[in-house]
Amino acid sequence: MRKYFFAIVTLPSILFAQEAPKLTDEMAVKLAEKPLHCISQEYPNKTAHIINNESEVALSPKDLHPSFYGCFDWHSSVHGHWMLVRLLKTKSNLSVAKNIEEILDHSFKKEHLQTEADYFTKYQLTGTFERTYGWAWLLKLDEELTAWNHPKAKIWHQNLKPLTDKILASWKTYLPKQTYPNRTGVHPNTAFAMAFAIDWARANKDSEFEKQLTEKAKYFYLKDEKTPAYLEPDGSDFFSPSLEIADLMRRVLPQKDFVQWINKFYDKRSLENIKKIPVVSDLNDYQTVHLVGLSFSKAWCMKGIAKSLPQNHPLKQDFIKTANTFLHNGLPLLFRGNYGGDHWLASFAVYALED
Repeated sequence: MRKYFFAIVTLPSILFAQEAPKLTDEMAVKLAEKPLHCISQEYPNKTAHIINNESEVALSPKDLHPSFYGCFDWHSSVHGHWMLVRLLKTKSNLSVAKNIEEILDHSFKKEHLQTEADYFTKYQLTGTFERTYGWAWLLKLDEELTAWNHPKAKIWHQNLKPLTDKILASWKTYLPKQTYPNRTGVHPNTAFAMAFAIDWARANKDSEFEKQLTEKAKYFYLKDEKTPAYLEPDGSDFFSPSLEIADLMRRVLPQKDFVQWINKFYDKRSLENIKKIPVVSDLNDYQTVHLVGLSFSKAWCMKGIAKSLPQNHPLKQDFIKTANTFLHNGLPLLFRGNYGGDHWLASFAVYALED
């Protein structure tokens, strides 16, 4: 097995001088090839379905999830669909636009999405299925369709509604009972999911859900100080726990309050550490390759945080430059691995490349 080694180094000033990578049409087509291939690839597959009895043993991924069975797991299929919707919406003249539309037409069939929604009541123990990472990406997909005034998008959005409603109801039931946040660098990360949920609530004018999320975010994180980000990352992280928290709090606090909060949240040691490029020792390892995604999620968090800071804040330009460095580091690695990265990394890259 070929292995790739990338060392953490002190970032030279020439890296910081690089222009921000852009999502050109050429780059968009190359990235789109990843979900276009994997959305209809059923195997290998990690279903995360809890088998309750003998009759469920023989169920295939497509039986369980006729819309989101591909891309190795349900959540990766969902954010692969988000990515294709986003590209079709913003770059409708891409050479692969017709392919994208055909894929979406099939996935967003009314009967398929009804089966997806029914999954949460048809089988036992589905209350925790994809909570809350997959839930967050489903709302991001719905948000993208909500904001697209296109005839097909309106049909797709309406067909998705039973599943969106199911996820939304589950989240509104769960959130009051969530006593502690998950401060992890992988799927259960609470701050990441809540940030996407707030975006959805605001786009859909769900003030009740927005208030619920905002109050819970403050309950979880408002008193955080001197976060131990010098301990990041873990060996399979694709999120920075600290940056995800900051990216959430910039959504819920007025600028003045956010500045006071972030000044207490990070100390010098932690700031220096989160700006280091992750070491990715083996791009073919399905867990280690998560660290490529870490570069992308750090980039989108830093870009969002920078936008929320005033012009004179020292982190503003620092985070913009560092985000560009992470993007320049992560993009070449995206095309060098195997299905362990191919089934999900492209959508992380597209989201990170957004302005």
